[in-house]
Amino acid sequence: MSSFARDKRCAYLIVNADDFGYGPGVNRGIIDAATHGAVTATGVFANAGELEKQIEPLLDIEHLDTGVHLNLTHGSPLAEEMCALTRSEGGRFPGKLALLKALISGRITPELVEREWRTQIDQCISSGMEVRFLNSHEHVHMLPGVFTVAERLAAEYGIPHIRVASSEWHCRQTAGSISRNVIIGGMKRFVPSRLRARAPAMLGLTRSGKLNLRYLTKVLSTLRSGEVYELMCHPGYTDEAVESNPRLARYHDWDNERQALCSEEVKRLCDENNIRLIGYRHLAIVDGRIAVRQA
Repeated sequence: MSSFARDKRCAYLIVNADDFGYGPGVNRGIIDAATHGAVTATGVFANAGELEKQIEPLLDIEHLDTGVHLNLTHGSPLAEEMCALTRSEGGRFPGKLALLKALISGRITPELVEREWRTQIDQCISSGMEVRFLNSHEHVHMLPGVFTVAERLAAEYGIPHIRVASSEWHCRQTAGSISRNVIIGGMKRFVPSRLRARAPAMLGLTRSGKLNLRYLTKVLSTLRSGEVYELMCHPGYTDEAVESNPRLARYHDWDNERQALCSEEVKRLCDENNIRLIGYRHLAIVDGRIAVRQA
């Protein structure tokens, strides 16, 4: 067998925790879910305060892959030009709708986004991270005209993997999940097919922020042998940083996700469904498609 190939006897799954750096409770939950549970990767906010100190525990988890959680909607920017632009908003990034309006109007240009994201990547690298992938907070890198920025930076920095978010219609839907699926489905149309072939199939959008064992039991049973998947998740501990933001508190069930991902049930489900947990380090791009490194 080639050193890079897909074993047709099993499915491959990266369990990727978003939002490291959001706050102490989220950080601790991700570390616990990586140390005692199924998490194999995490995306890091570059604009988290004292980043080098915050990521120190991550670097001690040998099997955990790290990437940059590119950001345009949470906290404060890092690049000087973006800081100047957001001064009227108290020096903080705009919300999603305000960001979209700023991109459409040209107030925030792709060039400005590139300078901000380049600064974020540099910040993570200088803090000691090995950046193996890029994704983004609230999937903003999927916006038309912006995905090409992420692609260009990934090529420049030698970062082989970019998340391609996907709709997820096979699960029970809520009003919120229907909205997310429609929006992400529309955004994905602007991602070139060659890049879709290079990315794991993404899971977790329907229950984003509120993964539970019921969802995992259903979804893990559907994974196809030989295919590569990424499960987006948000484990954590509820703390003051979370409780102080009512919107986040409505959207996330940090504790339940952490408990589910750390449960023996998840390990059993992976065994029963012939699922092998891997990280981005086990992947490569061969002939334009994603492949898996064999031991």
